[in-house]
Parts: sequence; structure tokens; C-alpha cells
Amino acid sequence: MNSRALFLSLILPLFLTGCSNFTLFPGVHKIVIQQGNIVDEEMVGTLRPGMTRSQVRFVLGTPLVTDTFNDNRWDYYYLATDQREVNINERFTVYFENDLLDSYEGTIEPEPEPEPGQDSKPEA
Repeated sequence: MNSRALFLSLILPLFLTGCSNFTLFPGVHKIVIQQGNIVDEEMVGTLRPGMTRSQVRFVLGTPLVTDTFNDNRWDYYYLATDQREVNINERFTVYFENDLLDSYEGTIEPEPEPEPGQDSKPEA
């Protein structure tokens, strides 16, 4: 066996393991893939019944999905994954009646309101 064949037989497995799910090298950067609309507790906390569609769009952004059979429903989805697993999977739905916000539901809840007489900001 010549030296070139020996070199390839030793180096080739290292290159192939880099392309697989082999965890020989811990801490390798994993790309996080984000899809959809980011809706957080603060945004949901600003929603009030009676808001117009444009006000809701200003707060939450343009919905990812508008139901073609029900114009009074907007769906916001957010999904974040890395190469191996789903890290975040959130859903938020807004319902309108007569072009005004009627109700909403989903995996995101508004921030709890502070108790009366308490500051909402912690002291430093």
C-alpha cells in the first residue's frame, strides 16, 4: 500500500464523521431555524377587546396565516428548531367580530399585572 492510500484511509473517516450526526466534536455550532411570528407576553398584554384590525396588526404584526374560510380569524405561529429538535413551538389565534377584536387564545399568556401599590420595576 502506498503512502497516499494510507493517508486517505486515515483521513477520510474524519471527514465523513463531520457530515454525520456523530458527536465527536462537542460544542459544534448548531444553526437555529426560526419560522413565523414572534409574539411575546408583553405584546399579548397590550391587546384589548374592541381594537381594530390595524391596531392588532400594529401590535402583533401581519399574521402568518389568514383563514380563507373565516375572515374573522388570524393565526400566528412561531417555531424554532436546531438540527435535532424543536426548541420552541407557539401558537396564538386572534378572533374578530364586526372588524373589532373579540377574543384571543394560544400558548402565550399576557404578563401578570403588578399588585396595586407595588412597583413593576425591581429596585437596583
